[in-house]
Amino acid sequence: MTGTQVFYANVISNIVGLAMLVVCLRWRTAGRVLFVALFLWAAQTNMRFALTQPTVYLEYARWAIEPYQRFILGSFSQHVTSLVAMIAVGQLAIALLVAARGAAAALGLLGAVVFLVAIAPLGRGAAFPFSLTVSAAAIVLARRPIERSLPAELTAWVRRRKLRAHPAAPK
Repeated sequence: MTGTQVFYANVISNIVGLAMLVVCLRWRTAGRVLFVALFLWAAQTNMRFALTQPTVYLEYARWAIEPYQRFILGSFSQHVTSLVAMIAVGQLAIALLVAARGAAAALGLLGAVVFLVAIAPLGRGAAFPFSLTVSAAAIVLARRPIERSLPAELTAWVRRRKLRAHPAAPK
């Protein structure tokens, strides 16, 4: 990626991060949908690149702070495919947990925060401060218990929309 491409990708990522924070503050279910979509996208992207172009991840070293830079160029560089594949599996787990309910959803949001804070030292490589903004969005969602799974929440939302569109005839 050229410097210009990285710049525009970072601008777009940070706009998306701010939008996610606003959505999570206003529409909780939509915020969960965005988290599931983000982590599903990240999981498949990372798995695909880990298997087909693993050396791409070594480029993150140029933007990372120490000790991340040393780790990327050191032991990480010798095990890129397996480490990134494990990260992708973790991202998939986060997406599935956020779509669940109760303690599982809370665990998924905690996992999202931990992951997003952990990638912040990658700097421009992780579109800093995107990961911190989205971490804040996850914390917003985690402040209240999540009583229904995302599929149940979306089903209820569709039913409410149908009732508003087609109210029952008076008896």
